[in-house]
This record gives sequence, structure tokens and C-alpha cells, in this order.
Amino acid sequence: MDPSIPPQPIPDEDTQRFWDATARGDLELCRCRECRRWLQPPLERCSACGGATAFEPVQGTGEVHSYLVVRRPSVPGYLEDLPYVVALVELDEQPGLRLPGRMIDVDPEKVQIGDRVEAEIVDLPGGDYRVPVFRPVSSAG
Repeated sequence: MDPSIPPQPIPDEDTQRFWDATARGDLELCRCRECRRWLQPPLERCSACGGATAFEPVQGTGEVHSYLVVRRPSVPGYLEDLPYVVALVELDEQPGLRLPGRMIDVDPEKVQIGDRVEAEIVDLPGGDYRVPVFRPVSSAG
């Protein structure tokens, strides 16, 4: 295994639409067509009402709900990037709708729960996939 290449996604029937969207540079998540509840991870049927689901765009903005600072080499592809932050971001579309991702352009020592972030779709080295990462929202804007 090449230590400079991060693990690659293995899409399945439930996640393929997510990966199709990121390939286009978009962020889409699963949503119930009936009650309009967002579902993450994606499901074929809504866990609240049993309705059919489809993927729809999300803005990709939200707040850091939780995070960890990775200080020891453990994940191939990021061994030289230490320390780095992996955050669980609660998206603005719905309370409890959370998406994990690596944070970029941030000082790991200054990240705080509640920080405003926005998603960006970037290439994942070593393959054909693109993934969402999160960066701080400038308070100057």
C-alpha cells in the first residue's frame, strides 16, 4: 500500500448518487420525498415516515458539532499533514444532519465547537474521486 495515497471510497447502491454529485463538484445528500427529512447516512426508505428517498443539493454550510485533532500518523495519504482536524459538521439544512470531513486552512489549536464552516469539493489523491472538506467561514465577509 502506497503511504502517500489515502483510502478510496467504495460506492454502493446507497451512496453512488453522493459520489456522482461530488464528481460534478456538488454536494448532495439523501432526503425523503414525503416528509422532506434529510437522512445521513443515506437510506432507501425514510426512517421517520417510510417514504421513498432521493438525493438533493445541500448548501454545505454549518457549524462544527464535534472534532478531533489527528496528531499521530495513522491514515495513508495524510501522514505528512499532521496535525490535522477531522470535524463532524452539523449542516444548516436540518438540526442533527451531520457530515464528517477533514478541515483545511485552519490552525488545529484554534478550532472550536460552533465554528462556522463551508464545504468545498476537492480531488482525493490516488484515484478518480472528489470529496467534501470544510474550511472556516471568514468572519470578515
